[in-house]
Amino acid sequence: MTKELFQMALNVTDPWFINDLKFDAESKRLDIYIDFKKGSTFSFFDEKEGKEFVGLKAYDTHNKTWKHLNFFEHECYLHARVPRVKLEGGRVKRITTPWEGISNGFTLLFEAFLLQLCQAMPVNKVATITKTSDDKLWSMLEKYTDQTREYEDFKEIISIGLDETSRAKGHEYITLFVDLLERRTIFISGGKDNTTVQRFAEDFESHNGNVREIENVSCDMSPAFIKGVKEYLPKAQITFDKFHILKIINEAVDKVRKQEVSTNKLLTGTRYIWLKNYNNLTVKQKETLVSLTMPNMNLKTMRAYNIRQAFQEIYQASSLEEFTTYLRKWYYWATHSRLEPIIKAAKTIKRHWDGIVRWYESKINNGILEGLNSVIQAAKSKARGYRTFKNYKIIVYLLTGKLDFSLVNHRFKEV
Repeated sequence: MTKELFQMALNVTDPWFINDLKFDAESKRLDIYIDFKKGSTFSFFDEKEGKEFVGLKAYDTHNKTWKHLNFFEHECYLHARVPRVKLEGGRVKRITTPWEGISNGFTLLFEAFLLQLCQAMPVNKVATITKTSDDKLWSMLEKYTDQTREYEDFKEIISIGLDETSRAKGHEYITLFVDLLERRTIFISGGKDNTTVQRFAEDFESHNGNVREIENVSCDMSPAFIKGVKEYLPKAQITFDKFHILKIINEAVDKVRKQEVSTNKLLTGTRYIWLKNYNNLTVKQKETLVSLTMPNMNLKTMRAYNIRQAFQEIYQASSLEEFTTYLRKWYYWATHSRLEPIIKAAKTIKRHWDGIVRWYESKINNGILEGLNSVIQAAKSKARGYRTFKNYKIIVYLLTGKLDFSLVNHRFKEV
């Protein structure tokens, strides 16, 4: 009866059956031995020929072992003598058993469990908990990521966002390409130059996408990104991400503060008051801001701050005409402010005018990318960084790609 129960639990079906069970309470280990019925026939799919051979009898057998999900606190292993079959031309191949995963030595269900764990905690932690090799886990994750991405279909994607992030402080950069509608990473490239867009375009086309169907791209004002989009996404219109624009203005405000703090010590320690939105200020910061707004203070930093606030309000416009009018008035104010950093920021905005105005029609930004990047940075912090670009890329896909691993492992959704 025990064998039958395990056979049902493991989904071992004809012609396979459980032949023996060995339970060692002292070593906390369960070994399950699986065999096949005498005279059974098998099938083999030849990937090179794209052809399936059926009705094949065992030519010989090889003993194989797979690590499975723990049986309570006991490690569990499956053992089987696996047939090899002879194909046309005399080639001898080992068949694939119904329970084995894509990694050598893991069952499908165990791999599904590992995938779930690796989405929730650092890989080295998963390796310790499950008593598996760290390198073997990375190899498994790479196979699942690559094979699942082969099923990706980008036919319906028309709006993308792109942004760079670093693998580690001062280290190599990667560029993320995100489907803004589905809020997921669809491609990752090393570097942050215009060739990253070329690599994206090639990958996009290889997954049933058409680069000429991409209508909108959200990015920062990087000349490399602009050049890449114009060259490889010919029909796309660029929307410059308002968070990056605000970053440019924030930097200008901070430069004004730094210049003024040497003559007005009241500005010491007030940096974040000028860079944060009012609603995000602490009570104490709000009180400090009020004290600095007194008319007799006549602070240059306050004038720069008001220009910053006014720029944000432009995005509340109720029509394209209103948006453009507000932006023109803001530009005139900023360029006549007699604050050199603010004037410089305004002229940068002028050079990218069309991409800024485009926001009112596309209504896209890289806020989604910022959110995904925060997930990535949190995982990087927990893992204390990643040794290689390849591992970093795997984790980004794992956490932000929304890959459907059940396409490769039908047991994934059972865990």
